[in-house]
Amino acid sequence: MNGASGRMGYRQHLVRSILAIRDAGGFELSDGTKVTVRPLLVGRNEAKLAEIAAEHGIEDYTTDLDAALADPKWEIYGDFLVTKARATALKKAIAAGKTIYTEKPTAESLEESLEIAKLAKEAGVKAGVVHDKLYLPGLQKLKRLIDSGFFGRILSVRGEFGYWVFEGDWQPAQRPSWNYRAEDGGGIIVDMFPHWNYVLENLFGSVQSVYAKAATHIPERWDEQGEKYTATAEDAAYGVFELEGGAVAQINSSWTTRVNRDELVEFHVDGTHGSAVVGLFGAKIQERNATPKPVWNPDLEDTLDYDATWQNVPTNEVFLNGFRQQWQDFLTSYVEGTDYEFDLLAGARGMQLAQAGLESDRSGSKVSLPELSLD
Repeated sequence: MNGASGRMGYRQHLVRSILAIRDAGGFELSDGTKVTVRPLLVGRNEAKLAEIAAEHGIEDYTTDLDAALADPKWEIYGDFLVTKARATALKKAIAAGKTIYTEKPTAESLEESLEIAKLAKEAGVKAGVVHDKLYLPGLQKLKRLIDSGFFGRILSVRGEFGYWVFEGDWQPAQRPSWNYRAEDGGGIIVDMFPHWNYVLENLFGSVQSVYAKAATHIPERWDEQGEKYTATAEDAAYGVFELEGGAVAQINSSWTTRVNRDELVEFHVDGTHGSAVVGLFGAKIQERNATPKPVWNPDLEDTLDYDATWQNVPTNEVFLNGFRQQWQDFLTSYVEGTDYEFDLLAGARGMQLAQAGLESDRSGSKVSLPELSLD
């Protein structure tokens, strides 16, 4: 687990996924076989690794990535590094023949993302890319609604993601400073557009084109040492995505917005037969035959309680932490030797959308996305 001492690597991948599986004694496959896990922590700071290992009862840690990759005992390489360091490490893991499970984006450019996917294919290396938001309870409820035909023909998707990230002067920032430096791989487009790509293509249809406007609303911030620095990467992005099948998605991503919604991310989906609003956990719907009939009249106060006209979707099953659920799905695919849908080519498609979004912002025009192939 390379980068397991970082924010996401530690909290979601180590503690809430791998250690949760370990501490539960593993998980069972459909034939009753039990899959268990044993982590090896890899990082640059030996003291920090030792502290985490001691706290969680982990036997193995090292600062020598090459030695870890050379040891056949460790079957899977997990990458949770900062974006700038990921491609080099993934290439090493592929050369060592390791199965790979990695965060996204898989590289800093589409070209390198495709190169990594091709290298893995040529080496016969199995790989999985994190698609965590598909495993959120709210989006799993949305998937059930889509599969049931609830919406009829889906017309549009409107997404709102974000929150206020403090500048770092009078309150510490909730995100690392490199997120706001383009030279260090930062920027909300590279961070979030790969997420929006897999959400859109797996729920509504592949992205055919994008028009995006990026902004650096806060030009100066303060880093972890309290030093002032210039923000060279965008902290907000406003995107319009044309989808296969004709639906249109509009998603705002921002680290400079104050939240006035039920959850930090929400998607409003409109269809001919019904609509839904879903977040990380919640989901509410309004069917065609229960839709109110608003009349625009700016001279009279509107007394209709629109929120009350929506119905909550019940939680009819127990949802695991989304990162843990995807880990278990990937480990199941690894043990059983089945194809895994969310592979490095899927990761490259995410980078393709991010790169197209940046190009659209630079040119001020809509950018089409051709189909990607490893051939």
